[in-house]
Amino acid sequence: MIRYPTRLLCLLAALLPACGGDTHRPSHEIRGSSMGTSFNIVIVDPAPDLSLDELTSQIRERLEHIENVASTYRDSSDLGKFNLDPSTDWIIVSDELCRMVFQAAAIGRETGGAFDITIGPLVDLWGFGPDDRSATPPSDSEIEILRDAVGLEKLDIDCDQSRLRKSVASTEIDLSGWAKGYAVDQLAELLDAAAQDDYLIEVGGELRLKGRNADDLPFAIAIENPATAVLDGLTIIRLSNTGIATSGDYRNFFEYQGARYSHTLDPATGRPVTHRLSAVTVIHPSTAYADAMATALLVLGPGDGLEFANSHDLAALFAVSTPAGLEYRSSAAFDAGHFVSP
Repeated sequence: MIRYPTRLLCLLAALLPACGGDTHRPSHEIRGSSMGTSFNIVIVDPAPDLSLDELTSQIRERLEHIENVASTYRDSSDLGKFNLDPSTDWIIVSDELCRMVFQAAAIGRETGGAFDITIGPLVDLWGFGPDDRSATPPSDSEIEILRDAVGLEKLDIDCDQSRLRKSVASTEIDLSGWAKGYAVDQLAELLDAAAQDDYLIEVGGELRLKGRNADDLPFAIAIENPATAVLDGLTIIRLSNTGIATSGDYRNFFEYQGARYSHTLDPATGRPVTHRLSAVTVIHPSTAYADAMATALLVLGPGDGLEFANSHDLAALFAVSTPAGLEYRSSAAFDAGHFVSP
C-alpha cells in the first residue's frame, strides 16, 4: 500500500440525504480497500448497458496498478525501486511514475516547498510513518542529517526520456500527499469512459463528484468540526463536477514534556508546525491538486495559507483554533462558490 503520513482527512464523504426526501433515482455502490485505506464509489442511475461487474474489476485493477507504480510499501513498485537505488545517475522509470513525480513536484514548487514529496524520511523520523511511534522527539542532529536529503532541488526530472535523478543517494520520493487524489481522478476517467453522468468517488476521504445525487440535487458533503470528536457541528457543502480534499492535524500528534508535536511537518525546518491551523479543505477540479494543496496550506498556516489561497484563486476553507474556540476562515474563491448550505 502507499504510505500516507497519517494525516486526518476531515471529509466524511457523506451522502447526506437532500432535504430528507425520498430517493428517486437508483444508485449502485462499490466499496473496498486499497492503497492502505478504503474507497467508496456511488454511481447514480447507472446506464442500462453498463456491466457493473466489469466496471468493478476495472476499478480494482486501476487501484492495484497505481500501487504497483507508486507504493512506498512495495519494494517492487516503480517508486520503491527508485528509492532503493543508491545511484545518483539518471534512473529509467515508467512513463506514468515520471508524470506523477513531475506533476506533484510542480505543485511543490508552486507552494515554495510547503508541499514536498521528499519529506517522507523526516515523517518516519518523527514517528508518524508506518513504524511504531517514538515516545520522544528526535534530536537536532538526527533532523539535520535527514534534512540534507530532503528538498525538491535534490531531484531532476526528465519525462521526455522517462528518467529521474537524485543528487543525494539517500533522497526518497513519497507521493502519499498526492496519490489518493490522483487515484480519485483516475477512477473518474474510468467512469467518464463508461458514460456515467452522476457519481461520487471517495478514496481515503478525498472526493470527486459529477452531476447530481439520487435526489437529483448537488451532492451534500459534510466537513467534520475539528473541535469535537463526535459528529456534530458539521459544515455542509453542496458540490457537483469538482474534486475536494481536506488535510488536518488535530488527531495525529504526540505530547512530550508538556509540548504537543503535530504530524504536520514543515519541510523548511524538518519539524512540526506550531501554528493554530487545525484543518484545511480545498475544492478544485483536480482532486490530486486539491489533495496536495490542502497539505501545503496546512503547512503554511492560517495567515500565509489564506494569503496564498487568495493570491492563487483557490477555494479553501480554514479551521483555526483560537482562544475563543474554533474559527472558520475562507478564501475569496470559496466565498464566491457559495458552497456552504443554508
